[in-house]
Amino acid sequence: MKRRLFLSALLLLTLIPSAHAYELKDDLGRTSQWSAPPRRIVSMVPSLTESVCELGACGKLVGVDRYSNYPAAVNALPKLGGMDDTNVEMIAALKPDLVLVAPSSRVAERLQSLGLTVVVMDSKSYRDVQRVLAKLGTLLQVGDAERVWRRIEAGVGAAAQSLPEKARGVRVYYEVASGPYGAGESSFMGEILSRLGARNILPASMGPFPKINPEFVVKADPQVIMMGQRDAAGVVDRPGWQRISAVRDKRICVFTREEGDVLVRPGPRLAEAAQIMARCLRESAAPK
Repeated sequence: MKRRLFLSALLLLTLIPSAHAYELKDDLGRTSQWSAPPRRIVSMVPSLTESVCELGACGKLVGVDRYSNYPAAVNALPKLGGMDDTNVEMIAALKPDLVLVAPSSRVAERLQSLGLTVVVMDSKSYRDVQRVLAKLGTLLQVGDAERVWRRIEAGVGAAAQSLPEKARGVRVYYEVASGPYGAGESSFMGEILSRLGARNILPASMGPFPKINPEFVVKADPQVIMMGQRDAAGVVDRPGWQRISAVRDKRICVFTREEGDVLVRPGPRLAEAAQIMARCLRESAAPK
């Protein structure tokens, strides 16, 4: 009799959902179920790596992609390749209970077929960063994930306030990669530029990161050009670019590799990105 009662009680407990159980819908609309926060995390996106660490879960990371290099602690973790050469076998060997990937990942299905939980997250706009931070906060069961966003907002606002009036309203072209590809108004980088009072030559209708015809830039005649060190070589020698105000007046901001990492990652260092852009605008507004 006692045994039957015990077994009945045990069965009843298995039917009652855990008080701490929760679910998360990722950016592909797929839902994952969790009875406790993940304890072993692989991140294959640098901005997500930074976000996990900013939310206090850096110690749960067991592997990252080759481009994740901040904070410094992640450099000691196994590097698992990039988008084109992800080391699936090595990821599986790490036995993660969560793998974070971007929508462009080519191995998400394969990882899932191995029984791994894959969550897809993507940030293209400024508000996407807020949304992803909130989702990660839910996933990691962080009490106050919103604090990270409040700090970002305060930092971006401070960067905007640091600009003199003469640095506002200038036409800006931000080249994010060779091709060339630019940061449009609807990208997180473009939205920061708008917060700083700059006028982006790439309208929102072109998309977040459109491929640009160089002649378009010539016609738009930006007063300031921003770009990374890797893509800056020979920029002044592009056909017709000597006619661009930014080239003629030597108002081209070339960012270091470290600055470029901050600027192109839609994560918790957005305020620092705003400060870097603001410095460029201040220096460009100064007399030559």
